Amino acid sequence: MSDPRREQRRELGAFLRSRRERITPREAGLPPTGRRRTPGLRREELALLAGMSATWYTYLEQGRDVRASEQVLEALAGALRLGPPERDHLFRLAGRAPADGETPPAPLDPDVAAVPLLLQPHPAYVIDGTYEVLSHNPATEGAFPGLVPADGRRPNLARWTFLEPRAREVLVDWEPEARGLLARVRTLTGARPEDPRLARLVDELREGSPEVRAWWPHFEVEARGGGRKRLRSPDGAVVTYAYTAFHVAGSPEQTLVVYAPAPAP
Repeated sequence: MSDPRREQRRELGAFLRSRRERITPREAGLPPTGRRRTPGLRREELALLAGMSATWYTYLEQGRDVRASEQVLEALAGALRLGPPERDHLFRLAGRAPADGETPPAPLDPDVAAVPLLLQPHPAYVIDGTYEVLSHNPATEGAFPGLVPADGRRPNLARWTFLEPRAREVLVDWEPEARGLLARVRTLTGARPEDPRLARLVDELREGSPEVRAWWPHFEVEARGGGRKRLRSPDGAVVTYAYTAFHVAGSPEQTLVVYAPAPAP
């Protein structure tokens, strides 16, 4: 007797593959590459556009027993340029529906999702109002090791800063960087006190980080912006980056962040 859940996972994988293969790299805004053996986008290219692990996406397309969150499905729907009927079909195949009373985040325009790849080799990514990384390029993964979770969830800069052990090695000035980030999260919760996604993020950070539990009651606030950041590379060298943030036109909660080595003073 066939397993209905296994058949549904296979159907989901086949649907994802068919939609991936119909999008050309040019349509996705990707830079030209050499000769390609497969039609459409490669799996790793789609994973980058959707801001997720290429390995985890591969498992999903292969029909393995993994479960995608609503955020992951929204990211895939945006990267694959799915229309409303196709998006609904994707959610049904994945056994997901938006939670009652919760407004899903604004989808990322595929043209915006492709911008970080165009900025390679400079680290660049697009984040939303909960510090989820909606799109990023390979240089970002090199600069922030461990940013992409193995469980298929979207990367999140706040989770990485406080819950990923490697962050304390990479961020040379971890404590002031972490305090500033938490102050910006506090500012966002004040502006959107009923946002369930922000509430879940804060709960996760407080549960997993003693620093968040100690600093959260201080009510420090800070606005988003650019600046400078010192990062330790895998070879141990310390590089000072200047980073600049740009709000996405029409989607003010989405922000493009670009890093470049800072000129010597």
